[in-house]
Amino acid sequence: MDLTTEYKPAIEAAALDRTESAVCESDLKGSTAADMQHMERMGKQQQLQRNFRQITSFSFSMILVATWETVFGVAGLGLTNGGSAGFIYMYIVVWIAFLCVYTSMAEMGSMAPTSGGQYHWVSEFAPPKYQKVLSYIVGWLSVLGWQTSVAAVSYLVATEIQGLIVLNQPSYTFERWHGTLLMIAVASLAALFNILLSKHLPTIEGLILILHLAGFLAILVPLWTLNPAATPTTVFTTFRNNGWDSTGTSCLVGILAPILTMLGADSVAHMSEEIRDASRALPRAIVYSCAFNGLLGLIMAITLCFVIGDVDTVLATPTGFVFIQLFYNTTGSLLATNAMCAVVIIVAFFAVITIMASASRQCFAFARDDGLPGSKWLRGVKEGWDLPLNAIYLSLGVAVLLSLIVVGSAAAFNSLTSLGAVALLSSYIFCVGCFLWNRLTGKVRLPSEFDLGRWSPVVSAVAVAGLLVMFVFAFFPPAPKPMLQAVNMNWSCLIFGSACAWGAGYYVLVARK
Repeated sequence: MDLTTEYKPAIEAAALDRTESAVCESDLKGSTAADMQHMERMGKQQQLQRNFRQITSFSFSMILVATWETVFGVAGLGLTNGGSAGFIYMYIVVWIAFLCVYTSMAEMGSMAPTSGGQYHWVSEFAPPKYQKVLSYIVGWLSVLGWQTSVAAVSYLVATEIQGLIVLNQPSYTFERWHGTLLMIAVASLAALFNILLSKHLPTIEGLILILHLAGFLAILVPLWTLNPAATPTTVFTTFRNNGWDSTGTSCLVGILAPILTMLGADSVAHMSEEIRDASRALPRAIVYSCAFNGLLGLIMAITLCFVIGDVDTVLATPTGFVFIQLFYNTTGSLLATNAMCAVVIIVAFFAVITIMASASRQCFAFARDDGLPGSKWLRGVKEGWDLPLNAIYLSLGVAVLLSLIVVGSAAAFNSLTSLGAVALLSSYIFCVGCFLWNRLTGKVRLPSEFDLGRWSPVVSAVAVAGLLVMFVFAFFPPAPKPMLQAVNMNWSCLIFGSACAWGAGYYVLVARK
C-alpha cells in the first residue's frame, strides 16, 4: 500500500475551470474540468459515473443521516440515561460539535474530493513521516465503521417492523431469529437497489427527501395537537440518574443517543467521485445536511419530551420502541399508527440503501490503494455498470454474517452497533486532528471552494475536543455495574481492540509492502 506518491499535495494551485464549456465528454463520465484536475492531482482514474448534482448530493446526505427519524429509534437510550433534560441538552452539545466536525471535513472535501474520504485526507494533511501509517489506520477504521453501519441500520429497520407487528398482533412472540431474517431481507433489497437502480438513485433520493420533510410535519402536528403537553419546567429540568454516581455521568452515558442521530454526514464524501463539480457541491451538501437535519432532530426531540407522558410506562412498551407506543397513545388508532410508523420505516430503509452505497464506495477506494485483503477483487468496476459491484457484494455479505449474531445475542449485536459508531468517531478524530496540525504548522494549503480562513483552526479544535469526549463515552455500558449482568455490558471496547489488532497485523505483514 504505497500512499507516498499518489497523495503528495500539490505545491501550486491551478485555477479550476467551471464554465459550461468545461464539462468533459461522456467518456470522462460526466466530469467537469475541475473534477478531472482534482482526480489527476490525486493520481486517480475516473471509473464511476458522475450522476449526482448539488441538490441530489444534499438529498443523499439528508436521507442517510435521517436525524428526526433516528431520534425516535434511540430515544429510549437517551431518556433512560439523562431523562428529558439530559437528552435535549446532550443533543444540543453533540449537534454543535458535529457542525464543527463536518465543517472541517467539508473544507477537506473541497480540497480533495475523493471516495476515500478520511483516509485520503489524512495522507494529505498528516505529518509526512506518519502519513502512510495514519492513512492506513483511518482507512481501516472507516471500513470497519461503514460496514458495521450497514448491518446496524438494517437491524434497526427489521426490529422496527417487528415492533409494529407486536402492536398489531399482541400474540406475536418477538423472536430474535425473526429479526435476523428480516434484517437479511432489508440488506438484500438494499443491495439489489444499489446494483439494479443505481442510475436512478439521485432522483429517488430527491423523492425520499420530500417524504422526509413532509413526514416530519405529518408526525409533528398530531403529536402536539392530540397529546397533553408537559410543562417547560418539567421537560427542561427533569434528569434521570439511572443508578450512576452522578447525573452528569448519566447524561454523558446517554450521549450515544444523539451521536447516533448525526453520525454519517460524511457519507456523501464517499460518493464524491460520482458528484459533478464535487469540490463545490460536496462541502455544501455536508454542512447543509448537518445543520438542517440537526434542526429537525432538535424540534422532534423536544416534541417527544413534551408529549411522551409517563416515561417509565412508555419505555416498558412491548413493541421495543418508544415512538411506536407514543404514536398509538397519541392517535388511539392502529391504522393511523401504522401510517405514521411507515414514514419512519421507509426513510430508514432508504437510509440503508445510502449507507450501503457509501460503504461500498469507501471500501472500493481503500482497496484501490491495496489496503484490504482481496483488494484486486474489491476494487473491480464492471465495464458498462460503472459500479464497484464486488464492494457492494462484500457489504451485503458482512451484513448477513453479522445478522447471525442476533440469533445468539441481541446484546452482542448492540455492541457491534457501538463499534461502528466508535470506529467512525475515531476516523473523524484522526482526519480533523491532522487537518488542525496542518493549519497550525502553516503547511502548504490546497485550493478550496469552501475555505474557513482564520476560523478553520478554531472550528477544528472544537471538533477534536468534542469527538474525544464522544469517543470515550461511546464505550460506556448503558447501565452501571454491567458485570453483574452480561446483557448490560458494552463489549465494543473488546471488539474494537481486536479489530484494530487484526488491522495492525495485516499492515505489518502485508499492506505496508
